Amino acid sequence: QVQLVESGGGLVQSGGSLRLSCAASGFTYNAYTMSWYRQAPGKERDLVATIITPGDSTRYADFLKGRFTISRDNAKNTVYLQMNNLKPEDTAVYYCNFGGRFWGQGTQVTVSS
Repeated sequence: QVQLVESGGGLVQSGGSLRLSCAASGFTYNAYTMSWYRQAPGKERDLVATIITPGDSTRYADFLKGRFTISRDNAKNTVYLQMNNLKPEDTAVYYCNFGGRFWGQGTQVTVSS
């Protein structure tokens, strides 16, 4: 059973930055995807970014316009989401996903105007 533990959320002012972390454990796959999703109140859960192992190719939602970066530390089995120039509309619960199947508990990101 894959376990995902997210951290790094919080309250930040508009224009600020945060880095989310997702530590994964309990898997033996050599090829997999890890993604970040987000869900704002009353809205659907949207894909934000994906990183593919092996090779570390990445994909991003169009609405990000280059503000977020997904990366991975192989040694720590951890995926990061660096979020820059945050806007109030980025306020949401951010979830880590492994292989399209396993979810973390979510971490709240709140951006004040």
